[in-house]
Amino acid sequence: QVQLVESGGGLVQAGGSLRLSCAASGRTLSGYAMGWFRQAPGKEREFVAGINWSGGTTHTADSVKGRFTVSRDNAKNTVYLQMNSMKPEDTAIYYCNRVIGERAVGSWGQGTQVTVSS
Repeated sequence: QVQLVESGGGLVQAGGSLRLSCAASGRTLSGYAMGWFRQAPGKEREFVAGINWSGGTTHTADSVKGRFTVSRDNAKNTVYLQMNSMKPEDTAIYYCNRVIGERAVGSWGQGTQVTVSS
């Protein structure tokens, strides 16, 4: 069973940057596509970005395209989300998970809170 731990969240001003990390334990992530999701208060959890098993293919939601970049380091069993030019509407709890397409297929971690002030 893979356990995922998200970190790197915090408070940032609009226009700022953060890098989130998703570290796995219990099992390697290297054979799986991974994704980032977020859930804002009062809203459903939504897909943000995904990356294939090798890191050679990525895709992002239209709402973050050009601002967020997903990457991975399989040697470190970690997936990253670089967030630039952040907006108040990016405020949410961010989660990572194994994915098929844009659908999460594993267990959820506790997530990491990201707050963007205007």
